[in-house]
Amino acid sequence: MAVQKSKPTRSKRGMRRMHDSLNKSLQLLSIDQNTKEIHIRHNVTKKGFYKGKKII
Repeated sequence: MAVQKSKPTRSKRGMRRMHDSLNKSLQLLSIDQNTKEIHIRHNVTKKGFYKGKKII
């Protein structure tokens, strides 16, 4: 079983978390084919469309 040699510093912890949040904020946006609505990729639009088809 792996055992860490020393406790990670606050700086290293903060750097790791900073990069995690960067990836979330850089999510690409898509435009729905039918409604021309802007939405986050791989997610349903507010009107209930996904990949041009009515889901909800």
